[in-house]
Amino acid sequence: MSLTLSKKEIMNRALQAMTINIGKAGINDNVIEEIKRQLKSKEVVKLRFAKNIANEKESYLDGIIKDTRSKLVDLRGNVAIIYKKKP
Repeated sequence: MSLTLSKKEIMNRALQAMTINIGKAGINDNVIEEIKRQLKSKEVVKLRFAKNIANEKESYLDGIIKDTRSKLVDLRGNVAIIYKKKP
């Protein structure tokens, strides 16, 4: 993982990070734009997937990471933490 911050530092930041809930409707352009805004201001975003879409979370996550050009830092249960360095 080629991040400038250590994983531990990113995980500590994630404690105060914005949590975006991904529900049964999945992701759409508005969700992607909100994730991009949060990454731009905070660099770290927590994504919480609803239990009823948990089996599809990897495909949603792949799309989110591709669309936002971010990196997956951690995935535990239904919560993912993504990071994107500020430009």
